[in-house]
Amino acid sequence: MIYNSDPAERLNKNQIAKYATKFLKSNSIINLGIGIPSLCAQYINDPTILLHAENGVYGFNKFANDKKVDPNYMDAGGNFLKMNKNMVFFDSVESFNLIRGGHINTTILGAFQVSKNGDIANWMIPKRGIGSIGGAMDLCANTKNVIVTMEHTTKFNEPKIVERCDFPLTAVNCIDKIVTDVGVFELGNNSIILKECAPGWDVLSIQNITGVKVKYDKKVVIMDIDNV
Repeated sequence: MIYNSDPAERLNKNQIAKYATKFLKSNSIINLGIGIPSLCAQYINDPTILLHAENGVYGFNKFANDKKVDPNYMDAGGNFLKMNKNMVFFDSVESFNLIRGGHINTTILGAFQVSKNGDIANWMIPKRGIGSIGGAMDLCANTKNVIVTMEHTTKFNEPKIVERCDFPLTAVNCIDKIVTDVGVFELGNNSIILKECAPGWDVLSIQNITGVKVKYDKKVVIMDIDNV
């Protein structure tokens, strides 16, 4: 997608998801949220990275081929899973015990808004008046590393990285990194730091569509989309 004021094309959802996987570490347990985060699964090639879902499944790392699915094997986002020897099934109580016990290394979530101090709002748009908070609150509160993947602005080009969230909060002061269609950001000390720009983008162009003052590293680099 590209808006009138954009200096270059924005990354598509699959590119955002693929790029986010570069921040996952080997031998880790990952929980993927609904939407862009769920797309990450198809780009995880490290067999030591295993996925967890709140509905009670652990150890999967691939989604099933659309032509060959078993409806009994599904993650919390409704994606059908490809069976492997590492998969374990249990009830949702045990699943949330894993989350609340701090056993999930990283969660990747979508968001409607993220504030500069790391608050996240991702479960309800007030104008719609409906939403489901799901397991996101527990994941944000108990996961060692929380990454947000999202488009940088709404379809009306309104900033989603803001000074203060005005949507209902999911959790506070929990986000470590944001990967959007224009850049990669790290959060800390009540600041958002731009670390990488999408091809064709620069610090000023990204600042113009961000709802908070962005700090940036002198070593800001261009996202290498083709070599993740």
